[in-house]
This record gives sequence, structure tokens and C-alpha cells, in this order.
Amino acid sequence: MTMQNPSPDETFAASSAVEIARLRRSGFVETRHIGSAVVTGPDGSRLISLGDVDTPIFPRSTLKPFQTIAAMNSGAILSLGQIAIASGSHRADDDQVAAVRSILEEAGVAETALQCPAVGRHRPEEQDSRLFYNCSGKHAAFLAACAVNDWDPQTYLDPQHPLQQEVLRVIAEVTGEQPSLVGVDGCGAPLAAISLSGLGRAYASLGAAARNIRAEARMATVATAMLDYPEFVEGPGRSNTVIMEQLDVIAKLGAEGVLGLGTTDGYSVAVKTLDGSGRINALVGLNLLIAVGAIDPERARPVIEDATPSITGAEAVVGGFELAPAVVDVLREHGQEPVEPAGARRRG
Repeated sequence: MTMQNPSPDETFAASSAVEIARLRRSGFVETRHIGSAVVTGPDGSRLISLGDVDTPIFPRSTLKPFQTIAAMNSGAILSLGQIAIASGSHRADDDQVAAVRSILEEAGVAETALQCPAVGRHRPEEQDSRLFYNCSGKHAAFLAACAVNDWDPQTYLDPQHPLQQEVLRVIAEVTGEQPSLVGVDGCGAPLAAISLSGLGRAYASLGAAARNIRAEARMATVATAMLDYPEFVEGPGRSNTVIMEQLDVIAKLGAEGVLGLGTTDGYSVAVKTLDGSGRINALVGLNLLIAVGAIDPERARPVIEDATPSITGAEAVVGGFELAPAVVDVLREHGQEPVEPAGARRRG
């Protein structure tokens, strides 16, 4: 495959990606998802590479655990549940919102100081609130750090703010690379552009830190909090939460088709689907962990089933998602067979 060097202001091209999954409806391949993925080993080595994993991407919310580490480095005092909600993309359930509110209350910060967007919740009678936005936990942790240091809470999203400078330092440290540029995330926070390889290194370190007394303290605390409070990282029945509950694998989605996975043995997967859809990322990511022996196929099977959408016609299942040949070939090269949802009907 010929890799095309993109300009500094764009991610990898379709010509540098590979097909990673397909949607088959009524026996017909209806949709093809292309993207890139990398598997990183406990020693930081690249074990599997599909597509371009060196050109920068916007990792979006997969960076949240490391933003939480930066807030803690800066003095934010957070319980394990609060760390999990700060590192997650919640769904504004009552207990999730309560966890965000508790960060603000304990730091002596008003809800009005939040600068993430205001959105509605499940109940139409409720007024829009910034607490309901799925990044409000991260913003609350940012404000807690500002309160400790008497930093200006009005400018906490400025890339030059001391807190955001610490965020960028932590990201560079855990990824092993300097961000190629800093943009703006959907919540308004600064957003570092790094490669999938860098994201993979970060998640290998995060996973390995879980419950490891020799790991860097705050990395270990964030990893443990996510695994101990998975319902705060996304929500009950949601893909990331199910993966953490059932497989003890750290899982964090990012908007526009990004996923980071990290095992407690130090293996990781970073996936970017180029069309921005994340619906097949758990299917691809967990199978890549199966390929390198990081998780057991039979334990992963029901999780993949739960984490992958069904393809229906009226009330009947009429198809499913399946891995593309490039991913199947990697599995078979490692002596494994693909683990796919029951609706998948692979040919060949």
C-alpha cells in the first residue's frame, strides 16, 4: 500500500487506510468501514498495524483519562468515582450527574462556572444544564484544579492556561510524542492531535497501571477508578461499560470513530474509523486483542455480541457486522478465528 503524506491540517487519507469491517444485510454487503488500527505490546512495541497509524488524528474523548491525570497533578482532590466520571463520557443518569455535582460542591465551585455546552436530559420537563453534557465531569475536574491553585476559572479552556499546559505535557509524556497541533474539542476544551501509535502507547501504559503498586501513582489511580466504576465511564449497558465490567479491559470511546482499549497486562488497541462511525470499533478492537492473546475469545464473545449493533428488518435480525478480510487475516496469522456477532454471516 502506498502511503500518501497528508498536509499538516488533515488526518490520514482513505488511500492510506484499510477496510476493517463490513455490514452485511440479507447476504449483501451494504456498507464498508475503512480505518486504521494498532496493537501495542507491554514493552511498547507495535505488534499489529493496519493502515496508517503514524499520521495524527484527533483522539477526542479517548484523551479524558490523561486530562484527569493532569487535573490531579495540578492538585484536584477526587474520589475514585469522581475520577471515573471525569475520565468518562456519561449519559446524564441521576447518579452520574450527582457525581459531577459532588466535584463542584467539594471544590466550592458553582455549576455556572462550567463552560461545556448546556444540553437537555431524559426528562423533557427539566431545563437544559451544563451538568448533563457528557464531558461535564472532565470540566468539573478542571475547575477543581483551578480552585486549589487560585487559577482564573474564566480562562480554564485557554490552551495557555497553566492547567491546559499541564494537560499537553501529560499527553506528550504518555504518548511519547509532541502534539502536532492543538484544536478545540466538541466540549470547548483544547484538543491535541497525536498519532494512533501514540494513543496506543498511552493506553498500554494506562491498562498496565491498573492495580499495579509499582505504576506511577496517578496513572494507577485513574486506571483503577475506571475499572472499579465503569458505570460512570459511559453507562449501564453501554459498550465501554460492558467491556470493562466483563473483561476488565479499560475502554474509552472518542467521537468521530476513535476507541482506546488497554488491558491490565499492558496490551492496547487504538482504532480510528475514517468515516467517523464508532459502531464497529469494539468488534475490531476486541478481535485484535484476541489475535495477540490478550483476552480469551470465549469470554469476549458475549461482550462483542452486546457491543455490536444488530441489523434488523422490522423485528427480525436480517444481517450483521463482520470483520473485513484484513482483520480476519491478522487473526488467522496468529492462530485465531474471528469472533463476530450472531447476525454476521461470513463468506469464506
